[in-house]
Amino acid sequence: MPPRRAAGGASSSSSSSSSSSASASAAAAASSADASLPTYSVLLPTYNESENLPLIVALLERTFVQAGLGDRFQVVVVEDSSPDGTYEVALELQRTIGAKWLQILKRAGKLGLGSAYIDGLKLCTGDFVILMDADLSHHPKFIPQMIALQQAQDLDVVSGTRYRAGGGVHGWDLKRKLISRVANFLATTMLNPRASDLTGSFRLYRKSVLQAVMPRVKSRGYVFQMEVIVRCRQIPGLTIGEVPITFVDRVYGESKMGASEITQYIKGLWNLFLEVDV
Repeated sequence: MPPRRAAGGASSSSSSSSSSSASASAAAAASSADASLPTYSVLLPTYNESENLPLIVALLERTFVQAGLGDRFQVVVVEDSSPDGTYEVALELQRTIGAKWLQILKRAGKLGLGSAYIDGLKLCTGDFVILMDADLSHHPKFIPQMIALQQAQDLDVVSGTRYRAGGGVHGWDLKRKLISRVANFLATTMLNPRASDLTGSFRLYRKSVLQAVMPRVKSRGYVFQMEVIVRCRQIPGLTIGEVPITFVDRVYGESKMGASEITQYIKGLWNLFLEVDV
């Protein structure tokens, strides 16, 4: 319905001009406020995750949309030329949801978890970077809790932990639980990181902090996540919080944890103990 004309033409013009000006100012203010809100990049290294990748991406999208952050996140997939077609699955997902929301970095082969994070960080546009597994062992439902804690305490790092009240592990046999507990106990005892889950890999970082720490990290395998949190502790004034999470063993595919990874972990832990001043 057209607007009513005021008694005086000049008055009507003035009123219309004022209204337009007010609308423009409100839009500019909203745009400015919107630009000040934080953005988030989720970094997913993948190797043989063709069955899990569509599910984790769908869960991430739903989680951010429900949290009111549907336009403030991206997913970065670092794909190590998986023989099961994970790269092709990632491309199809990208065509479906758009390159703005899903970035893909294909690498020549299985080059290690640490290097995947280092390479993938270059594609992250968010103010904060979330590192997590692509195999559904880390459920995105914990991300809003991490974000809330970070915002409430203005933290630099928020770590998901299995070893605080409210956290836990599902789907592991006794042997796997024992290995994890012993690994975490050794790391905590030797490195004194003041973190309850040093071997966990579900974390939220302020991107500037991660960028500052990365050049100091020497590990490239499973020790990488442990070394990152230890290096973070060495930065004066850096703040770290924890959110209890439930780790669930993968539904599809096979675990990549084997004898070589355990040996690599022990060597990496020892080298880090010799180098770091605890």
